[in-house]
Amino acid sequence: MTADTGRTEGDTWDLASSVGATATMVAASRAVASQGPDALLDDPYADPLVRAVGLDVFVRVIDGKIDFEDDALLNRQARIHQMTVRTRFFDDFFLDATKAGIKQAVILASGLDTRAYRLPWPSGTVVYEIDQPQVIAFKTDTLAGLGAAPSAERRTVAIDLRDDWPAALADAGFDVTQPTAWSAEGLLPYLPPEAQDRLFDHITALSAPGSRVATEHVPDPNAFTNERLQQISDRWRSFGFNLNAADLFYQGERSVVVDYLATHDWQVTAHSAKELYARNGFEFPSDEMTAAFGDMSYVAATLN
Repeated sequence: MTADTGRTEGDTWDLASSVGATATMVAASRAVASQGPDALLDDPYADPLVRAVGLDVFVRVIDGKIDFEDDALLNRQARIHQMTVRTRFFDDFFLDATKAGIKQAVILASGLDTRAYRLPWPSGTVVYEIDQPQVIAFKTDTLAGLGAAPSAERRTVAIDLRDDWPAALADAGFDVTQPTAWSAEGLLPYLPPEAQDRLFDHITALSAPGSRVATEHVPDPNAFTNERLQQISDRWRSFGFNLNAADLFYQGERSVVVDYLATHDWQVTAHSAKELYARNGFEFPSDEMTAAFGDMSYVAATLN
């Protein structure tokens, strides 16, 4: 099992360590939600990618060998619904953007995201994926080995978001004159507060009018308390996954993303988690995991 210490400046990771392991955790949730005749998601690549990473705990999760049914923190059905809500929101965001004529998409911290392969992108769409070099190489090679082909023109940008990724994006052929659909999914808590501001500054500077961005919004920047994160980490550790979530999140005051975007000429719409659960036909959970992440909402914004 992976074991990590706290974040350090310039730290790197693969998909079995540090922040990368959380991408594998998310992919395992998508794999479970894609199982069975009444599957809530359709991600055929999540399962083989998780198996290829080889973290035993997540392989056991997708094989149903870890029973979360009565677990107050990691309840299986609650996690499936949560991942379904999240995945469908970002899927719909990209599909709506392409229907509006946007032909350029950027997935920030792409991890094991498979949208470049599984979404029905219109002809001529270019999808850029940005992440750590090891992460990009692993996913590209694994999916190629499975015979998977992207459903859009996929261009990878192997760079840390703390480095000069706008220059690397330009080198990959990004066109600043064309509207872009950006996603920052499950990313912001892993960035220092100043890096979060810098990320959206770059997105705004690189966006032509009509560009769109999707991300999550937590009204209370301190919702991710060490105590709550430690509870989650201890529960995972009991299943053999030795990763301390509190070591991965950056604490302290940070900009409220909805306000920050609104003051930078974005027209912002925030959908509460409760609203999206109801839209998907799910009962909003009252479990401890949901409480740990505060009153989160999902944000879509368009540049005026």
